[in-house]
Amino acid sequence: MRKLKVQQWVTVDNIVAEEDGGLGFVSAKPFSEASDKAFEASIMGFIDSVDTMILGANTYNQTKDYWPHADEQGEYGEKLNNLTKFVASSKLEAAPWGDFPAATVTSDPIATVRELKQQSGKDLWLWGSLKLMRSLMAAGVVDEVRMLVSPVSRGKGTRLFEDRQDLKLVEATAFDDGVALLRYEIKN
Repeated sequence: MRKLKVQQWVTVDNIVAEEDGGLGFVSAKPFSEASDKAFEASIMGFIDSVDTMILGANTYNQTKDYWPHADEQGEYGEKLNNLTKFVASSKLEAAPWGDFPAATVTSDPIATVRELKQQSGKDLWLWGSLKLMRSLMAAGVVDEVRMLVSPVSRGKGTRLFEDRQDLKLVEATAFDDGVALLRYEIKN
């Protein structure tokens, strides 16, 4: 059975968005000349393990004009753009993605994820979409949370977890640039 994996950038104090909603704390540049090669390999390994991306409507709207044209993202961008995409929205009728295949709009993301998990293929990736992540976690369909931890704190902002959550650590990897990857399975 396929797994639904969430990947979120966070600060060491569990902030996923600064008070202004921004992600200025994200310090890694995985595909630049200064990139940590082990981190780059980790990111490429992750994108190679998935074939489907799930996005909330806000994340879709924030990214649809950049990623389909992000030639500077190289192989990573090409792989991301070619993933099958689903956008959770009750308002959108279509979700184009530049010259790449459009995303499928779903008004019932929980049912869609349950159906996709039963199909053959690689794992599913929930990209950003904090509100959607929380509803999918409450429904018990999230299997793994991958936190890319930036070596900073912010004190205030939006937290990744608002409620109690039982997790099982399956990987903790530190990179030379100070970023840490923490992978947790969800205990249901």
